[in-house]
Amino acid sequence: MEQIVVKSVNISEKKGTIKLPVDRIKLDFHGVQGDAHAGSWHRQVSLLGTESIDKFSEEAGRKITFGEFAENITTEGALLYEMRPFDRLVGEHVELEVTQIGKKCHGDNCSIFREVGNCVMPKEGIFARVLKSGNVQEGDVLTYQPRIFKALVITLSDRASKGEYEDKSGPLLAKLLTDFFTDEKRKVEVETIVIPDEAPVLQYRLQEARETGVDMVFTTGGTGIGPRDITPEVVAQMLDKELPGIMEMIRMKYGAEKPNALLSRGVAGVMGRTLVFTLPGSPKAVHEYCTEIFRILNHAFLMIAGIDGH
Repeated sequence: MEQIVVKSVNISEKKGTIKLPVDRIKLDFHGVQGDAHAGSWHRQVSLLGTESIDKFSEEAGRKITFGEFAENITTEGALLYEMRPFDRLVGEHVELEVTQIGKKCHGDNCSIFREVGNCVMPKEGIFARVLKSGNVQEGDVLTYQPRIFKALVITLSDRASKGEYEDKSGPLLAKLLTDFFTDEKRKVEVETIVIPDEAPVLQYRLQEARETGVDMVFTTGGTGIGPRDITPEVVAQMLDKELPGIMEMIRMKYGAEKPNALLSRGVAGVMGRTLVFTLPGSPKAVHEYCTEIFRILNHAFLMIAGIDGH
């Protein structure tokens, strides 16, 4: 695990001003006690690395002191802006969850921007919320723990489950998921299983995924109108919130050219904290559906976690 050293902890009582170094800060579930940016929101604690500060100091032509960019915690040892939302920073007494990379620049409301005409915080600062409260001070070490997402791919097919033919849609979906998360600089673990078109078996697998904290479930197969196509009915009964828009859009987009695509009855939604998407069983359809679904995945994760990603 990557280690990050705290170089300074800083507080300001008013927004838009520099923060001043202090001996230690106390983190609670609203952020830094006594700091202007504390509150019941996702940007409770701001962090900036000396790697970014030193780079900007050269541009500004002067030494930038800790807290001038209004960061609560100044760090050394990692490029913070390469982290991703949901990654964690864990210390002996505290735990932080990254919620946002960069922010909108305050412009003339920011003291460093008024002086230099630029600011590094909007591009290279990060923000976090407190998961475990405690004190932080200079010299503390935070361990960087990247979030590992868990995905389950379920292929529904009587014949494939008996070994009568090779499942191609499930492995393809697993590859597309892995490629997507790699491009997003995230980590993912994908499990693939093949089951018969039996409602109790699918129900069991979905409930197990919910209870074990799987982040997303993708099913392939069983979305048509054949006598054994039961996937949408089973999934819909287990959803806490349905997301009809994504599937409606996909059907309309591809159904305009291929009317048969309108016969797919796939559904999507949230089951606890698990996203669920039901896809047709053909590799071509898997490609098409994933192209659209992947566009909303990151924002969906933020919404489920209660993070305002707008």
